[in-house]
Amino acid sequence: MTTDPLLLTGEVDDATVRLLHTAAGLDAAAVTAPSLLPGWTRGHVLTHLARNADGFVNLLTAARTGEPIPMYTSTAARDADITAGAARPPAEHLADLRRCADRFAEAVAAMPVEAWSATVQTRRGPWKAAMLVWGRLRELEVHHVDLATGYRPADWPPTFAQHLLHEVAGGLAGRPDAPALVLRPADGNRPELVVGDPAGAPLVAGPAAELAAWLIGRSSGDVLTVTPNGPLPTPPEWI
Repeated sequence: MTTDPLLLTGEVDDATVRLLHTAAGLDAAAVTAPSLLPGWTRGHVLTHLARNADGFVNLLTAARTGEPIPMYTSTAARDADITAGAARPPAEHLADLRRCADRFAEAVAAMPVEAWSATVQTRRGPWKAAMLVWGRLRELEVHHVDLATGYRPADWPPTFAQHLLHEVAGGLAGRPDAPALVLRPADGNRPELVVGDPAGAPLVAGPAAELAAWLIGRSSGDVLTVTPNGPLPTPPEWI
C-alpha cells in the first residue's frame, strides 16, 4: 500500500463507511458494553475515534498554515474528552463520527501539495504531514476491531494488512525488547520479514492480517504456526 496521502483518501473513506455502518447498528446497551481495550467501553472507542479525527485536523491545519497547533491541548484534556463522551446515546456518537469524518476530509482537501512535506508534532513525536492520512486509516481499521462487534483483522483490506505488518515489523526491528522473529506471510508470494537476529529465531507463519494483529496485541495468534514447534514469542507492547 502506498503512503501517498492523496491516493489513500479513498481507503480512509471506505474504512469510515464501514465504521459508520457498525456504529449505526449499536443500541444503548451495546455502546456501554466492554470493548477489547481494557477499561474502555465501545463508547470510549467511538469517542476516541472522533477526537482522533479532530486531532488530525489540527495537525493538517498546522502543516497548511505553519502555526504550531498541537494534536491535543494536552494528554489530560484528550483523556477527559474521551471519558466525557463515552456514555453518550448511540445517535450522538454516530452524528459526531460523521461530523469529524467530514472535517477530516475537508482538511485533507485543503492541503496544498507543498504542505505535505511539513513536519508536525504528534503524541508520539514528529511526523511528516504526508503520513497523517495513513495514520487516520490505521486508527480506523485497528479500533474498528477493538469495538468487538464482529469486524476482525481478517476483514482488513489485504493491502492495509500488508502495510501494517511491514510497519510494525520494521518498528520492532529497532527495539531491544522485541524477540527475534522471522515472519512469513502466507498471502501469495510475500517476502519474509526479520526482527532481530534470524539465526535460531522461530519462524512464525500465517496470513498477513493475523501476523499484524498478533504483533499489535489484537489477536492471540492461535491461527499462526511456529517452527520449530513451540509457543509463540511475546511481542512487546505496541504504540
